[in-house]
Amino acid sequence: MRVQVSPPAQMQKILVILGPTATGKSNLAVKLAKKYNGEIISADSRQVYKGLNIGTGKITKKEMLGIPHHMLDVISPKKVFSVSGWQKQTKKIIADIISRGKLPIICGGTGFYIQSIVESAVLPEVPPNKLLRKKLEKNGLEDLQKILAKLDVRRFSNIDIKNPIRLIRAIEIATYLGSVPKIKKQKNQYKFLQIGLILPNDELKEKIYNRLFSRIKRGMIKEAENLHKDGLSWKRMRELGLEYRYLAYYLKKRLSKLEFIKKLETEIWHYAKRQMTWFKKDKKIKWFKPNQIKEIEKLVTIFVDY
Repeated sequence: MRVQVSPPAQMQKILVILGPTATGKSNLAVKLAKKYNGEIISADSRQVYKGLNIGTGKITKKEMLGIPHHMLDVISPKKVFSVSGWQKQTKKIIADIISRGKLPIICGGTGFYIQSIVESAVLPEVPPNKLLRKKLEKNGLEDLQKILAKLDVRRFSNIDIKNPIRLIRAIEIATYLGSVPKIKKQKNQYKFLQIGLILPNDELKEKIYNRLFSRIKRGMIKEAENLHKDGLSWKRMRELGLEYRYLAYYLKKRLSKLEFIKKLETEIWHYAKRQMTWFKKDKKIKWFKPNQIKEIEKLVTIFVDY
């Protein structure tokens, strides 16, 4: 008698929209969510914080076009939110979206967050070392950079080297484990399509410049003032990086407005380059220009239907 074997269950699918800052990821994610019955999960390490809206370019309710968005406004900016916290919450959200018959769409530019899901990474559990942190906080930025570079040059090469809180955490992990470990991977229960958006350098620089001025006009400086009035310290604002670091310097009169704009524009461009360095390591990413909508939709249709 012949025994009939059931075919293996089809892997659930997740779409990922990634790339450097200012390439139009959010707009594309909304278009694809509309067409493919999706919900969007933000993969942005600063958009998880409440009140960091204009400075981080957080999508507005109007721009969402009715599409549910997750992992925005999760926690107070006075607190620190880790990649492991993001991964844990995102896994639950993915399961919920799939259970309702919808397509999860992860959208963002924080490579480590995306990697933690796509590669089903097992993140090391390293408890905070208060004594070490207190000692490290006395060091300047350059000293922290040197300490981490000596402990683990691999981690130093892909971290935001101007963010002291991330440097201190990386040193803490390296001290506890001997080095910042290579990410361990588990067998993944999902199938991924990663769409990357890319622009020529001159076009991306222009978009970064125009977007920065747009955010200033929309009230980015006032937003930072209000955050400080609500109890966000200048120190914590600097730790949040990029826009908020230089907003803190400007509001404390350590930079003129022209210096603030010039330095911030340069830092955002350097950040975009670091993002590309990270993403280029993953050969599974399919790269497109933002205006190649038809080509992107064709690929997504094949992915969703087969």
